[in-house]
Amino acid sequence: MAHIIVCGNEKGGSGKSTVTMHVATALVRMGFSVGGMDLDLRQRTFGHYVENRQSYAKSQNVELPCPEIAELPEIDEGQLSPGENIYDVRLSTAVAGLEQRCDFVVIDCPGSHTRLSQVAHSLADTLITPMNDSFVDFDLLAKRDPINGNIEGPSVYSEMVWNARQLRSQAGLDPIDWIVLRNRLGAQNMHNKKKVGDALDELSTRIGFRVAPGFNERVIFRELFPRGLTLLDLKDVGVQQMNLSNVAARQELRELMKSLKLPGVTVNF
Repeated sequence: MAHIIVCGNEKGGSGKSTVTMHVATALVRMGFSVGGMDLDLRQRTFGHYVENRQSYAKSQNVELPCPEIAELPEIDEGQLSPGENIYDVRLSTAVAGLEQRCDFVVIDCPGSHTRLSQVAHSLADTLITPMNDSFVDFDLLAKRDPINGNIEGPSVYSEMVWNARQLRSQAGLDPIDWIVLRNRLGAQNMHNKKKVGDALDELSTRIGFRVAPGFNERVIFRELFPRGLTLLDLKDVGVQQMNLSNVAARQELRELMKSLKLPGVTVNF
C-alpha cells in the first residue's frame, strides 16, 4: 500500500501547496512513484503548480520529474448506499486507484474545513501542517490565555486531527505521524520567534506532534510557481551558479525531507 502524506491546516497562506509540490517532486526525483491530489476544488494551487510544470517542460523541451495528478472521479449518487457521503466515495476511489501503482500519495488540502479535508486527514500516514511563525497561526492549534499566554486547550484544527486519529485507531491503522512545520520563518532571531517556538514545544508534548523547520520567507518561491519549478530543478533549467539564498533554501528542503522520516526514504540531494 502507498504511504499517504497529507498537507493540511485550516488557514490559507501558510505555504501548503509549496510544501506539497516540493515534497512530491523530491520523492519523484529520488526514484519513487508518486501520486498527487488537490482537494482545494476551487483554487487548485497544487494542481496549477503541476500544470505549469508540464507546460514549461514541454515549451523548453526539458524533462522534469513530475507526480501523477489524479482528479476526483464522478460518482452516480443513485449507486450510493443509504447514509453514504458522495465526497467520501469520490476521495476513497481516487486514492485506491493511486495506491495500486504509487509508492506515495501526496494530498494538498484546502485552507478551510471541508468534508474532503476531514476524510483526507483520516487517511494520512504522515500529516504535515505548515504554519506561519506567529501566534495568529498558533491559534489554529490551541487556545491561549490572552493575559498569561498559558495553553488552555486544543483548537478546532487540533480537534479535527484528534478525530482523525480516533477513526484510524478504530480501523486498526497505524497512528498518524503529525509534523508541524514552522514555515516562513524570519531571518532574525526575534523575541516573538522564541516565544512561538517555546509554545509549540510545550503543545507538541500535550497533543502529540513533532515540530520541524520549514522554509524561510524567500522570493525564490514566488518565482518558481509560474514555471512549475522546485528548488531541485534549477540546474536542469540552466541555473548553474546558485546564489546563497537559493543554496540555503535547498538546504531547508533537505532538512524538511529528513524530518519527515518517510519509510524507505534516504535523502540524497
